Amino acid sequence: MGQGVLVGQRASESINVNATPEALFAVVVDFAAYPTWVADLKQVSVLAHDENGAAQDVEFRAAAFGRSSTYTLRYDYSDAPNAISWSQVTGDLTTKLDGRYRFEADDTGTKVTYELDVDLMVPLPGFVKNRAASRIMTQALRELKTRAERGA
Repeated sequence: MGQGVLVGQRASESINVNATPEALFAVVVDFAAYPTWVADLKQVSVLAHDENGAAQDVEFRAAAFGRSSTYTLRYDYSDAPNAISWSQVTGDLTTKLDGRYRFEADDTGTKVTYELDVDLMVPLPGFVKNRAASRIMTQALRELKTRAERGA
């Protein structure tokens, strides 16, 4: 499974995947397919593209904390295909949902590291936020691994 590290309110977790960094990057940027393999996502809409035609602003509707949540993320491709990062533009449950996937090829495939910095609108103790971030990352990494290894 993955291994996790919590640093302040920023969390990081890694997992090894039997796929190339390029294949993993392709899965991550195929936003339209997310509802077919990301359990908590109900709908994804690309709102804007960058000058290269890549999805820049993406709106997500997800099941979160027992209710439906909508948020928009802005993607940064400057380290592609070795990494992709995002920052929250809007959100109805979160004030910050910034993150990054890093893809590092190794002897067994690719080490994927997911970094996440999340703040909720409702004040919660740090350990509760850390648990939520850890759950999000663990589930996301497992789903990404499954999708990439089955040759999406």
